[in-house]
Order: sequence, then structure tokens, then C-alpha cells
Amino acid sequence: MYIENINSPADVKKLNIMQLNVLAEEMRHALLTRASRHGGHFGPNFGMVEAIIAMHYVFDSPKDKIVFDVSHQCYPHKMLTGRKDAYLYEEHYDDVSGYTNPNESEHDFFTVGHTSTSISLACGLAKARDLNGEDGNVIAVIGDGSLSGGEALEGLDFASELNSNMIIVANDNDMSIAENHGGLYANLKLLRETNGQAECNLFKAMNLDYIYVDKGNDIASLIEAFEKVKDTKKAVVVHINTLKGKGYAPAEQNKEKWHWHMPFDIATGESLFKDEEPDFSDASLEYLLKKMDEDKSVVAITAGTPTVMGFTADMRAKAGKQFVDVGIAEETAVALASGIAANGGKPVFGVYSSFIQRAYDQITQDVCINGNAVTFAVFAGSVYGMNDVTHLGLQDIPMLNSIPGLIYLAPVTKEDYIAMLDWSLTQNEYPVAIKVPGGRMVSTGTPVTKDFGKLDTYEITKKGSKVAILGLGTFYENAVKAADILKASHGIDATVINPYYISGIDADTLNELKKDHAVVATLEDGYLEGGFGAKIAAFYGSSDMKVLNFGIKKEFIDRYDVAEVLKDNHLTPEQIAEDIAATL
Repeated sequence: MYIENINSPADVKKLNIMQLNVLAEEMRHALLTRASRHGGHFGPNFGMVEAIIAMHYVFDSPKDKIVFDVSHQCYPHKMLTGRKDAYLYEEHYDDVSGYTNPNESEHDFFTVGHTSTSISLACGLAKARDLNGEDGNVIAVIGDGSLSGGEALEGLDFASELNSNMIIVANDNDMSIAENHGGLYANLKLLRETNGQAECNLFKAMNLDYIYVDKGNDIASLIEAFEKVKDTKKAVVVHINTLKGKGYAPAEQNKEKWHWHMPFDIATGESLFKDEEPDFSDASLEYLLKKMDEDKSVVAITAGTPTVMGFTADMRAKAGKQFVDVGIAEETAVALASGIAANGGKPVFGVYSSFIQRAYDQITQDVCINGNAVTFAVFAGSVYGMNDVTHLGLQDIPMLNSIPGLIYLAPVTKEDYIAMLDWSLTQNEYPVAIKVPGGRMVSTGTPVTKDFGKLDTYEITKKGSKVAILGLGTFYENAVKAADILKASHGIDATVINPYYISGIDADTLNELKKDHAVVATLEDGYLEGGFGAKIAAFYGSSDMKVLNFGIKKEFIDRYDVAEVLKDNHLTPEQIAEDIAATL
């Protein structure tokens, strides 16, 4: 095997074309075996094997700096830069992250997990190179799906301003996570169909030089193209036409499903994890399809992640024009939703917590200042959500809580969630965000009758004295369990409260607690600093009430174990109960 002897890009340069093609097949085999056992980003890596081999054959990393967009496609790069063991041997699978990481290798320049950033980042590296009087190539790798993001277009617009070496490898597989959406994809299609010869050319319109490689999975063709642009003195785009998921038939045939995949059986392609339990994505889909049928002004919006609300390809077809995918462009999704609401529509933007961060300004400026009744369904904003450092869902409470005029709600059950959606879509006064619970979906089967229009009204679900525990959203169950432990172990009959409202204070309830309570504890699924509990503590600041805030310490954590994070932050029911008892 050649791959076993690849310890750096220098070893790639020693191989001839025939050997490089064998290397590509060996890498695909290793990727397939690892993915079948470990899971991970599948299609993006399989489609880029030849391109990454060719880049490392032609360029001289790390002097020549390769920056990957999102870095979904960086596994082959890691294999060629001293990290092959993490793809060859199961005991080393977790030695590397799923994204580029400068802590792993001098060949990685950024920890990247969000999209559309590589061109701008690479422009920065090139600018610093020029200021320092250095030489070397800077290469930005970006997929066609990522081109829909505003920052990618901003980077393309700026690149020619450098007037120096800047190489942009545009990997065009005619796919984002799902299908592409937007006018620029008509131009990419035209360029593919004309072998790059069409007069109408997005990249040339940005004052960039341009080379097209139709055989984007052919190493010889790619090497020829990269050798032409190496050491260029101006910005150039190398547009390569690749096949997402190349080398594994199920991934080639169902590109959306195989963008990322859980462990699976190689022979059948079937997942090894059969989770038949319904979740909040299923609940969202069921509710929205029914609502769309009843009201043609209801529209579901996604920014490139349609299945966050359960909208698979067949369900998107069923929803028709009442489902909109703007591409990987969260800012546009939010502004579009504001415009729809302003003109009498009822938009629901379903988005992962990690990605709503990308549209903070639009939520503030385009939605909340204007008071437009947009509904945001925020998924995976939880310690139980995605655990890569680039995809943490721990910031949404402090972030959204800081925006005036936004009602941020925390359901506990499926029934809470549906009732909140229903209220939000029937009112026209407020923008509303709903923090979809993390972990398993709890369903009581009992419809919720609470009027969420009576803002900032908490619910006392168990009346006690001395101690009150406010369990927000996902952590309401921990509040109940902690209260049970206090009763059983310490004889303390604690009050339990479901706050429901992240963004508001129920002053009447909190003042009432002063009469016969000495301690108030808050539990929240996110960063403590700037969060829900901090607001409660500030409310009681001038009183004798002791306030304990339980949540997550503000820090970047990567590929964490949930149980360990909960324990480290004293978020188990036992720890909560003991801390409360100790305070008393």
C-alpha cells in the first residue's frame, strides 16, 4: 500500500500518475471503512480525493497555504499530512477532529466548521504574506454550496484587489448539503455545459482569472491545471467539476443523505443505528404541513439544512412554494422572513443554534427593530446537541436574550413546542424564537392550554418553601429530580417552576418567593454568562435571597462527553441538590 508510506506531502510528490491513482483508491477504501465504523462527513471527502492529492503534488504545503471552506472535505488532506493513522486504524479514529485544526498539524491554518469563509480567510493570509515581503501560494478551497453564502461572494469580490498570488479552487459537484438554490448555480451549470467557455462567467465578472477542469476527479488533469496557476501573480479561480460521494454507489445516487452519515453496513448502505423514536424535527414537519394546508401564508424557511425541520426531498415537494431554501445564507433567510412577515406572511425559520449566530445583525436590525412577527425554531441549542467546537449550541440564550423585542421561549415537551408554534403563528405583535429542547423528545399527550400571549408568566408546577428551582427547557426534568432528592435526602420540600420565558422576568412570581424562600436555583442548557440565571440573580441582587445559577461555563469545548460536561458543571440532579442543601 502507498498510503501507509505517506507521512507528508513530500511523499506524495515521489509517486507517478499511475501510483497516485492507486493511492486515491487506497484512500477511498480507508475513508469508507472508517466512515462505516465511525461516521462522519462522507460525500464531500469522497468527491475531493483526487483534487487534494493533486494539490499536495503541485503545491508545497505548509509554505503554500491551503485553506478549506467548512472543511467538510479535509479528511484526504489530513491523510496526506501526517495523520493517516487516524483513517487507517480504528484505535486512532478519534485522534483527529472532523475539521481542519492548527493544533493537529502545521498544514492546517484555521479551525473551521462554518461555511463560506475560506476565500476571505485566505485573502488575509495572502495580504499578510505580501506585507511581510514573503512569497508562496495561498489556496482557498470552496464548494459550490458554500458560494451561496454572502461572505464567499464578498471574498470573491475582494480577491482581485490583492493584485498578487491568490488561488481559489471552486469544487463544483452541483450540490450543497441538499440541492443548490440560487441564481448563481445557473451560471455554474452553464460553465459546466460549455467546458468553461461561456461568455457569461461569474468569476470573470469579479475580475478573476479562470481555468475550468471538467474532469475534476482525474488526477492528471488536476495536476496540469494547478501547475498552470502555481506562483500566479494575480487572483485566479480553478473551477473543477467533481462527483460528490465518488466511489461508493449509494453516496453517488443519494448525495443529500450521504453528505454526513452515521456508521453503516458497507454492503447495504443501511445505518447501524435504528432510532425509530420521533423527535422534534418530525413534530415540526407534521405541524407545519398541517398548518400550510390550512393557511397558504405559512412558509417554512431553511438556510441549506432542510431536514432540521424534517423536510426531506419528498416533503419539500409536498410543501411546494410554501417551503424555501435560500442556500447556506442565514442572513438572507432572516431578512427574507422579515419581509414575508411585513407583507402579511407567516414565516418559520428552522435553524441550528450554531448557525443562527451567523445572522445576529439581521435578527436585531431587520426583524426586531421592525417588530415583524417572524418565528424562529432554534434546534440543537443544547449540551445534548452537536459537540464539535465549531458547532456548539451553547450561545443562543445569551445571544438572543440580549435582543430587545424578541420573545424567546423554552418548551419542555412536544406539546409545549407545538402550542408555542401555534401561538406565534396566530399573533402579529412580536418576533418569537423557540428553543427546541435537546436530548430525547418528551411527550405527555396532553394539549397545552397556557396562553403564551400573557408574556413572562412562569408556572409553579410544585409548591414548596425554602427553596425554589427554576428549570428552563431541557433542564426542567433535572429541576424535578433535584427537588425529589432534596425531599428524600434532606427533608426539604422545594418549589419547582417552569419559567417558559427566557427573555422575560415574571416579577410577581419572583417577588412572591421572597416571602418563604431563602434560595432560588436556576438551571439552563447553555452558557451561564449573560444567560437566564444571570438575569434572575440580578433581579434579586438587592434582596436577601441567595441565588444559585446552574449552567455551562463559557468556554470552547471540543468533542466532549455530555456526562462529563454535566458533572464538571454540577448539572446532575444529585449535585444540584447537594449544592442547594449546602447553601442552606
